Amino acid sequence: MKEFGDLESAIMDALWAADRPLSVREVRERMHYDRAVAYTTVMTVAGILFRKGLLRREKTGRAWRYWPHETRAEHAARLMGEVLATGGDRKVTMVRFIERCSDEEVTRLHDVLAEARARRGIAS
Repeated sequence: MKEFGDLESAIMDALWAADRPLSVREVRERMHYDRAVAYTTVMTVAGILFRKGLLRREKTGRAWRYWPHETRAEHAARLMGEVLATGGDRKVTMVRFIERCSDEEVTRLHDVLAEARARRGIAS
């Protein structure tokens, strides 16, 4: 499941890497894309991402400043939840996913599950 097109990904990557809201000009300067992109194109796509609820914005003078609605990790976790919800039998989907994981990833998953259980106050 790919949520973003290439230009949307470049814009989101620039904003996720930033430590503050960015103007369209700043996004355009910071994004990594395989070809030159017009200011108006970046402005249009940022507006689309805002309308999709993926970005927030505020007016500063005549320009908008944008920042992500959620962190990259929060975004990825939400997408994973959406994919899991559409995969039919959740248990089977999780098993098939875990079967594709390396031993190192399974160990990391075990550690993360123990950490999540501890935060919820659930005994292992």
